Amino acid sequence: MRLPLLRCVSSVLTAGLLILPGLLTAADPNPDLIRLENAKPGARDWQLTRVALQNESSVRASYVEGYCSRQSVEAGESLSFMVSTRPAAKFQIEIFRTGYYGGRGARLMKTLGPFEGTAQPDPTIGSKNLHECRWKPATTLVIPADWPSGVYLGRLSTLPPDANTPAWQSYVIFIVRDDRPADILFQCSDNTWNAYNQWPSNYSVYTHPKGGQGPWADVSFDRPYGRYAQFNSVVNDPLSIGSGEYLPFEFPLSYFLEQNGYDVTYVSNSDMTSPDRGLKCKAFISVGHDEYWDRRQYDSVVKMRDAGVNLLFLSGNAVCWVTPLRSGADGRPARIMFRGGPYGGDYKYAVEREKEHGPFPERGPDEGYLIGARNIEPVNGGGDWVVTKPEHWMFAGTDMKSGERIPGLIGWEYHGDPPTDLPGLEIVAAGTAFVGGVRPQQWTATIYPGPKGNYVFNASTIFWAQGLSDPPGHTLPWSHWSRPHGPDQRVQRITHNLLRKAIGR
Repeated sequence: MRLPLLRCVSSVLTAGLLILPGLLTAADPNPDLIRLENAKPGARDWQLTRVALQNESSVRASYVEGYCSRQSVEAGESLSFMVSTRPAAKFQIEIFRTGYYGGRGARLMKTLGPFEGTAQPDPTIGSKNLHECRWKPATTLVIPADWPSGVYLGRLSTLPPDANTPAWQSYVIFIVRDDRPADILFQCSDNTWNAYNQWPSNYSVYTHPKGGQGPWADVSFDRPYGRYAQFNSVVNDPLSIGSGEYLPFEFPLSYFLEQNGYDVTYVSNSDMTSPDRGLKCKAFISVGHDEYWDRRQYDSVVKMRDAGVNLLFLSGNAVCWVTPLRSGADGRPARIMFRGGPYGGDYKYAVEREKEHGPFPERGPDEGYLIGARNIEPVNGGGDWVVTKPEHWMFAGTDMKSGERIPGLIGWEYHGDPPTDLPGLEIVAAGTAFVGGVRPQQWTATIYPGPKGNYVFNASTIFWAQGLSDPPGHTLPWSHWSRPHGPDQRVQRITHNLLRKAIGR
């Protein structure tokens, strides 16, 4: 007699082993959507091969670049692709769903085109330095009913007229969401991608002439994602251009979850302005660099926690800035945002940020009472993830000892200074990050109980997903003369333990 899926997972975890890719297959009784999807053949060719930036310091790949009309879309809804080619050139769009797919990392879903591309205009600079493109769509696609929730990449490729003319590429990115009950809700950190996006040249919430930490700059999702803004200090990978921060910081978690057959569904930050989606799931995951939250997101996740949803902050610098979302020029919702003020309530860091960089229109509540720790100053650096409470259930099967280190896993931003009056809070890991490689700062990983047998875990690092997998198309980041080492069985096992607790109770 074969065991049901969750009992199989439980047995493997209890034995102290990692779940192997072959354990969860479409042949298992009652296979779920994600396992069925990942049993399909993956693409051998989905990554970017040839990208040309305007120069070494440029963020722009103007030979071919584009963006989508919405951050996320459901099956049956329409999505438009805005593309510019400079000079004019034929191009095609290959749409891939990212996942595990036998280790290949993506599946080809559809090819669109060829299209006659033209150079579309740079936007007129608007109020608060806003760069909002109003490009004509190359094509509009109705999302097919059989496309499962996931993170999708559209590979834009020029089609040269002869063998002596090079082809050029970049990505567009979008999320397909659904409304089904699921075990795990994976929230992409796309508000943060937009905040740091400098396209077309040095325009982001950090590059306004008045300063990089105030409320002065508006940024729009209606523009391509340029090369990652911190390519000189965190990750330098022009072959991810157009995909925001997804490939370096979030894809390793998605790949890991789908490799191991977890029932996962995906949303954008803007999909969380109400709690409805999250209340249909057992666990909510914040991943990577999840710095910018609309206040409605915060309230939604508090309601989810209080209703019994488990929260996993596999992220650093999360819930740092209040980020009001508003409609774009043509009325599409949630297409413009700005830094509206700090989270933190009366916590000292928030008060100081307001004095130094305000006035802001809003100050959010103390995020420590949601996450379990806070954004602190300085918040960036690099270091090892050091266990302080190895007897906790999340470390079962790891054989970790007090003081044991996972090298380079802290970075490049983290959380610290947990609220001492948060009931049941436990510090499970803590240590020192070094700012600039030399200046010490203390970080803290925590867990505390929710009101209905659930929990809230704070990994306290942007780099947590780096310890889970190293999928195709992914480049390891670094920070402050420190770097994570890639997949680590201890990080994998801790994550399995946390997810097992969340979905198997």
